[in-house]
Amino acid sequence: MSFLEWIKQPWPWYIAGPMVGLTVPTLLIIGNKSFGISSSLRHVCPACLPANIPFFKYEWKKEIWNLFFVVGIFFGGMIAVNLLANPEPMQISTKLTAELSGYGITDYSGLMPNQLFNWPALLTVKGLLMIVFGGFLVGFGTRYAGGCTSGHAIMGLSTLQWPSLVATCCFMLGGFVMANLILPFILSL
Repeated sequence: MSFLEWIKQPWPWYIAGPMVGLTVPTLLIIGNKSFGISSSLRHVCPACLPANIPFFKYEWKKEIWNLFFVVGIFFGGMIAVNLLANPEPMQISTKLTAELSGYGITDYSGLMPNQLFNWPALLTVKGLLMIVFGGFLVGFGTRYAGGCTSGHAIMGLSTLQWPSLVATCCFMLGGFVMANLILPFILSL
């Protein structure tokens, strides 16, 4: 098996998990930096649109490394999708496939079901709820919680932050409620 074939395969949790987890001590050792993605939007705003807003009045140039990190994630994702994509269809359990087919979701050729995430679907009630309102809730929740799941669950928990433990428990509870109670209702619209 060549290196390219090997890297295209899904990595097991015991390899991928520690690699993500080692990001935290690496950032702390290299430059006392905190891992988190949602804070990069806060850095972009004063960089692109300097305004007289107190929330954006800080030394954002000290955090420019975070912007490079996010740009690297974007281009890494582009490379992965275009050069390292696994041509096999998405593997989904038969039980989930049967449940989703009851809602009319059968196309798993992309990362997201095409019946839900496409431009025409955006103009439907279901599309507005899932894409627009859902995006708003994610952004609001990230700001309200003081960070995103990666910042709290990876960085906050590893540095023993009590607010991160509370936020991560709320993320998990919210995900459970959404997946088991709210999503079936939205999909049945």
